[in-house]
Amino acid sequence: MELAAVLKSQTVQKRAREVGINPNYWYPVTWANKLKAGEILPVMIWQQAIALYRDRNGQLHALEDACSHKGVELHKGKVLGCNLACPYHGWEFNGNGECVNIPYFPQEQKLPCAQVRSYPVAEKYNLIWIFPGDPVLSLMNQLPEVPEFSDSDWLIVPITAYFKAHFSMCNENTIDVFHGFLHQELQGWFDPVLTNLQATEASVFAEYKVSYQGSFTKFLGLSEQSDKIATRTISIQYSYPHYHHSLEGVSSLYLMRLPISPTETRSFSLLFLKLRLPKWIFQPLKPLLANFILHFVFLKFITQDIEMVESEHKTYLANPQRHYVEINPAIIALQRVIIGQYEQFTQKFSREQPNGKQEKRQA
Repeated sequence: MELAAVLKSQTVQKRAREVGINPNYWYPVTWANKLKAGEILPVMIWQQAIALYRDRNGQLHALEDACSHKGVELHKGKVLGCNLACPYHGWEFNGNGECVNIPYFPQEQKLPCAQVRSYPVAEKYNLIWIFPGDPVLSLMNQLPEVPEFSDSDWLIVPITAYFKAHFSMCNENTIDVFHGFLHQELQGWFDPVLTNLQATEASVFAEYKVSYQGSFTKFLGLSEQSDKIATRTISIQYSYPHYHHSLEGVSSLYLMRLPISPTETRSFSLLFLKLRLPKWIFQPLKPLLANFILHFVFLKFITQDIEMVESEHKTYLANPQRHYVEINPAIIALQRVIIGQYEQFTQKFSREQPNGKQEKRQA
């Protein structure tokens, strides 16, 4: 559905600050190269505590981070072969969450029916993904497509960010190109114009015309001269719960969101850049270029964004009833998707409960 790309006063939907996630999607939890064989990592997906581990064969497993014996956090234990052993009594759970060994239990005696929840887990694009919802749906809801990942002509810059804020505010920051004012001292963009806006029940697509000027503009190849103004199109595709952000002819950014709790959000991004350098120089310098661009360019932008989003969330917590006015229709469309996806999940979950009664569940 195409929406009017007109800036006009609208009331911010406070409901967007209160909803949880639709768990029936894949969420990134860490970079794959950060978890070695035999290691365990505690992760959190919207208040669901999960013990992620890589077994001796390099296979990934994700289990509820609570032993079914005493409730002790399993991530404090150790990897024994292909199993995860609880640190308290040594009960071992396999990748399916089944208790397969109790070290002090008689070998001839049948093990108790003790099991913890297991989660579908995948590894792709140097990211580890977990599906916190209905495991059956994990086969139907695919991981995001990132075609640039296997194209050697692109420079890959992995970026991680952490916000002390609700994920809705972080998402609004990503789709809101009008905050270029914040980055003006970093030679950010200016004179943004929203030119196209479309939305479905699970996505928002927005296009903006923006202008650039300065040495950073020349470095990215947007202009031959730093004092010339270059105008380009920024396209932003939000497909719940993740983003694809592209700058015409220059960059492609895949931002994957991890909502941790009502007050914490993390993101894992893959930034792809095309730099005007000969291949014989470009290829061997890729690691150095990626590190330089991350630390001396993009982290400066991200730090400013984090400060603003966390300030927004702090003010909201101090007075949740305060009314706000928004003029960017892309943000209003985004809020509708976030609210709609959560309500879609909770309504479906409610219907599936016996007698239509909804049980308490973290979602």
